Amino acid sequence: MNSYINADIIRTLREKNKMTQADLACKLGVSDKTISKWETGRGLPDISLVEDLASALGISVGELFAGEKIINTNISSSMLRTNLYVCPICGNQIVSVGKASISCCGITLPSEEFEEQDEEHMINIEKVEDELYVTINHPMTKEHYISSVIYRTYDRVEIHKLYPESNAECRFLPRGRGDILAVCNRHGAFRARFDK
Repeated sequence: MNSYINADIIRTLREKNKMTQADLACKLGVSDKTISKWETGRGLPDISLVEDLASALGISVGELFAGEKIINTNISSSMLRTNLYVCPICGNQIVSVGKASISCCGITLPSEEFEEQDEEHMINIEKVEDELYVTINHPMTKEHYISSVIYRTYDRVEIHKLYPESNAECRFLPRGRGDILAVCNRHGAFRARFDK
């Protein structure tokens, strides 16, 4: 059975913070036997204690639910390292500059892996007047479509939302070298480099 909190992270972070089970229990107003049950997976913290537990362990609630401490080692990162998370349930798209623990509709989302474009997801970039005109030769049915096109440069990310039964095309103001990304609702995210 999957639990909403990984038992190992409680023990690992408690030990890392040089706390005994009794120390952590005192901070939370529970018994040390309760902490032992949480760490062995024989019990779960009451939801009302989750925020205090995360604080006592020195992590965020999201990290506690994800079961890992997220360390952003890339504080002054380029936007070209942006991560995209897509919810398979509602289609929500969330962008983060660094690694993050993102959840939507009750599930933790993995970061999309940007694959190089292929024949089924060919991204065409054409300069028309003072804009980049992007088209994708892809079906746009209710069941299979490109949900968004993203223009990602060193200092910004611009997202253009597309809808089923519309054309797989959009326009961006050129902002320099970067990536054009197309997100297919069935096959994930595809990338084409833009160097002009």
